[in-house]
Amino acid sequence: MNAVEALLEALDFGTIARKVERAHDEARMTFRLHKNTVDSWAEFEDLIGDYYLHHFSRCVSKGASLPDREARSRAKEILGRAFRGASARAFYVDAQEGTNGGARVVLDKIADGLKQEAVMNYVRDQFDHFVDPTDWDCRVEIIREFMEQCPLPLAWHIDVDRPERYASNYEELIYAYVNALGRAAGQIRGILGNKESHR
Repeated sequence: MNAVEALLEALDFGTIARKVERAHDEARMTFRLHKNTVDSWAEFEDLIGDYYLHHFSRCVSKGASLPDREARSRAKEILGRAFRGASARAFYVDAQEGTNGGARVVLDKIADGLKQEAVMNYVRDQFDHFVDPTDWDCRVEIIREFMEQCPLPLAWHIDVDRPERYASNYEELIYAYVNALGRAAGQIRGILGNKESHR
């Protein structure tokens, strides 16, 4: 198996689901949410901080702990990224009123953010492992073959005719691939959801 085949196998949808995503899904499922609303901002902060620490200690740094303030801050940062800069206070309204899925969906957003970070780190690590940093020509060739054989449609702005652009820094390519994985997963969930609703 050559380097491109090994890279594609490591980045296969099922492989990533098994090696990375499953643990994050299980962490989300094992957190007990006693009610779907909060009564105050302080309760909201405690909830997202507790959840972040629960998930972090199971998937990111096993058994580790964080100060409450840092756990809350990291959870708020993920929520802020979830909707292009929306503040955590917007999610607080949903958690307080039980709208848009309430507190459950707020925790889902934090879980999804942590999972996406883990997938990004995994994909980056696989590129670092299979793309030789010391051989420029080999690097360009692997990136070229990866883009040609990639089973997922990458973003429109990825220039498949210029592999050397990504050989020097493949962060943009990694980001595009992880987003393509997310889109594919969403489509699969949509198809499965439609099948379930028609039963």
